Amino acid sequence: MKKQTILGLLLTTAMIGLAGCSTGSDQEKASGAAEPVTLIISTAASLQDAMEDIKLAYHEAHPEVELTLNYGSSGTLQKQIEQGAPADLFFSAGTSQVDALTEQALVEESTPLLRNDLVLIVPADRELAADDLTMLESDEMKKIAVGQPESVPAGKYAQETLQNVKLWDKLQPKLVFTKDVRQVLTYVESGNTDAGFVYRTDALASTKAKIVLQVKEELHQPIEYPAALLKDSDHMEEAKQLYDYLQSKEALAIFEEYGFTSASGN
Repeated sequence: MKKQTILGLLLTTAMIGLAGCSTGSDQEKASGAAEPVTLIISTAASLQDAMEDIKLAYHEAHPEVELTLNYGSSGTLQKQIEQGAPADLFFSAGTSQVDALTEQALVEESTPLLRNDLVLIVPADRELAADDLTMLESDEMKKIAVGQPESVPAGKYAQETLQNVKLWDKLQPKLVFTKDVRQVLTYVESGNTDAGFVYRTDALASTKAKIVLQVKEELHQPIEYPAALLKDSDHMEEAKQLYDYLQSKEALAIFEEYGFTSASGN
């Protein structure tokens, strides 16, 4: 009799335990607790400062989502994606890179998001005024940093500019080519080059370099930053939410703090 009583008690305890586990699982489902997700965004180097703030703001609103930011020149990032590197979104400093991925059916959808300006910078402690780009021919301009045109959009815009003012060929002995636009900024800040072409947003973020000339818009193709949602994303739903957030007023306000303007003009 005692054995039967003890066995009954053990069975009752076990059933209560199972019921508790079931209830806990149901409660988790009901609360909508989401599995943690990591999204990878391949991002143009010139967006680095703004994207770090975007990362913090987005994680605060979506604590279950971690953003991994892969910075580089837009052309290099394009090649990485073509070769199968994991990425959920691509944020380029030029339209041609996104167009190339779209032609290869690697893009789910894309949109022009931001605009920027091309400027000529020199070290901050240098006394220099510039009325036009012909000053680059002067003897005091021995080295001029430019992003590699084949992979760096800012370098491509600089090449177009110098070609349009008939200086590209003349300046070849002075040009120092870099892997991305942030390296141009570093070279000028350190005094390793006498001048360089960067985006206005890069120059505004620096205390060691200053703008001496803003390049006229008609001298190069429009500087647009498209964002692209990639087809090979392992987390398409979450990636689409982030893609939509980048187009929101909240995100655009962050970009504007760093000197970008909306591609839509709003």
